[in-house]
Amino acid sequence: MEKQANLDRIRIVLVDTSDGANIGSVCRAMKTMGISQLVLVSGREYDEERVRTLAIHAADLWENRRVFGTLDEALSDSVLSIGATRRRGKFRKLSSLSPEQLADTVERTGEGPVSIVFGREADGLTDEEVSKCDRIVTIPTSDAFPSLNLAQAVQVITYTLFNRLKAYPADAKIVTRERVEQSTETIMKALSDIRYFKEGSDEQKLTETFVRDITARAGMTEGEIKRFEKLFVKASLIKIHR
Repeated sequence: MEKQANLDRIRIVLVDTSDGANIGSVCRAMKTMGISQLVLVSGREYDEERVRTLAIHAADLWENRRVFGTLDEALSDSVLSIGATRRRGKFRKLSSLSPEQLADTVERTGEGPVSIVFGREADGLTDEEVSKCDRIVTIPTSDAFPSLNLAQAVQVITYTLFNRLKAYPADAKIVTRERVEQSTETIMKALSDIRYFKEGSDEQKLTETFVRDITARAGMTEGEIKRFEKLFVKASLIKIHR
């Protein structure tokens, strides 16, 4: 599959953007790099004129946008989801990708939509929103002034993808984000049945995030994810019946 086909599966997901002008600037940044799928997670109404003024000749991305009420809905059919953030913390991710590593990861990922998620202009993505993404990407910046505005961040990421991506491998069909969530629930239930963690504890939350991230990062096929689930389910049944 040619390079443009790889770019065509990239979705730029904007979560609760406050200003339509920023959405317009994002549309322009995307289109210059051959990326056309814009997804909004928002219940806001935006000023059409502000969007179109900044989008200039990329208003078609705004016109063809998809809008969802929740991030879960927006990511449900993605085979890979990446949150763009520079913040770290206990309930975020243990490691992050550079923009170049992100492009390499996308290139290795089999057929299906890839979502790159950007947060609010003022404070980015919440811990919960980051936890819904498979990986995170962090743009290196100066410690003296590390903050990028939304359109700048999108431009850096989309430029790197455009500059680095090649054709993607189509020999394996990777499971979607929705399927990863189902698998995570199955595994967590098995662990709960053997009392691996205290219900409602930080350990449970951290374990769930770890299982979800590892499962998504592995890029499994349906057959592989079923075998992975079976390891935990069978182990829990053996433990319970001993």
